Amino acid sequence: MLWPDGERAVGQVAARLGGVSAIAGAVEILVDRLYDNATANRNAAVAAFHAERGHAGFKFLVTAWSIEQTGGPKCYPGRDMTAAHERLHVTEDDFDTVAPDIAATLSYVGVPAAEHQEFTDIIESYRTMVVETGTAVTVAAASAPVRA
Repeated sequence: MLWPDGERAVGQVAARLGGVSAIAGAVEILVDRLYDNATANRNAAVAAFHAERGHAGFKFLVTAWSIEQTGGPKCYPGRDMTAAHERLHVTEDDFDTVAPDIAATLSYVGVPAAEHQEFTDIIESYRTMVVETGTAVTVAAASAPVRA
């Protein structure tokens, strides 16, 4: 397989995922799932981000990030993960909430088990950059009514 810039992509996770088109197709599905994820949207900052309806730009950034992180060409023009998630106040629970959507999308598009695990490991390696320090309280617990 050749990338658009002519580089050979042999053995890379990106190539084994099917290259640019396959990754873009999976991201198309994933981002729609994430925007519609009621549990993720319990985080008010995430819900506000989703309400901005920047689907196309977000899909582009997630696609480029995924290509680059899986060994494809350097093409992600966005901010680092800490800066990109700073205003979202992501908790551990928020981070874990998206895992089923990622897994379901990878399964839906037919990603083999080995590549599925490799991509999951990549996502997990960013946990400390995405999760806000000191956010051990779950969104559900933080929004639960106080009983007198």
